[in-house]
Amino acid sequence: MNDISANVFTEGPVLNNGVRMPWLGLGVYKTPEGEEVINAVRDAVAVGYRSIDTAAFYQNERGVGQAVRESEIPRQELFITTKVWNSDQGYQATLQAFEKSRRNLGLDYIDLYLAHWAVPGKYRETWKAMVHLYQEGVVRAIGVSNHQIAHIKQIIEDTGVIPAVNQVECHPLLTQKELLQFCRQQGIQLEAWSPLMRGDLNRKTLLNLAAKYAKTPAQIVLRWDIQNAVVTIPKSVRKERIIENSQIFDFELSSEDMLEIDDMNQHQRLGPDPDQVNF
Repeated sequence: MNDISANVFTEGPVLNNGVRMPWLGLGVYKTPEGEEVINAVRDAVAVGYRSIDTAAFYQNERGVGQAVRESEIPRQELFITTKVWNSDQGYQATLQAFEKSRRNLGLDYIDLYLAHWAVPGKYRETWKAMVHLYQEGVVRAIGVSNHQIAHIKQIIEDTGVIPAVNQVECHPLLTQKELLQFCRQQGIQLEAWSPLMRGDLNRKTLLNLAAKYAKTPAQIVLRWDIQNAVVTIPKSVRKERIIENSQIFDFELSSEDMLEIDDMNQHQRLGPDPDQVNF
């Protein structure tokens, strides 16, 4: 595996309930169900990845589960994330959606279950249902996705249970510093989706740093995530890119270079605004 040692795929933060989560995982958003997602997960696991991030909305849980079950890696060494979609939120609907996801995946338990968006009028009851699932022991950790500070404060006030993870859009054009600081203060692990800005990496700062460190712009951005203590889940279906995305543990960005990437921030979202969820 070139200069990457196998243990980098299992290293990661210890969540606020004591569960360890890998720093790097494979995202499968928009990866079609069937052979394409099965092969992507199979390739990632063969390379060494131990964390796979899917969602009910992605409609590929069956393929992810098949690849996991067919893997020679023991189930307890893998970290599988899925999410409850907006139309399935609310207390009872979330419980039902979880069981559907678990059946689709064909797994006895889920490592991390997330509320996909903070749906107005529903997200508070959704979180209560997720707390119930955690207490039942069918999920090892629960968290949220695309939740703002106000949303998180509300669900903590309602239940006294702090999410283990908040998965949000985070990249050099949207550094999320205020949210990152809040999550750190609360003991919530921030996780980045769309870390590679949908491939929009042809930017002077990233190109210059790529040349400096003899890495690709993508590797520079993923390393920036890790050094910010942000879990990252780049998506790819190509084995060579899956391998390339993993080769970020053999170098370190200087503090000056970290700040230079921070300075790229434009508060620019590529996805929806979490304060305007109407889907």
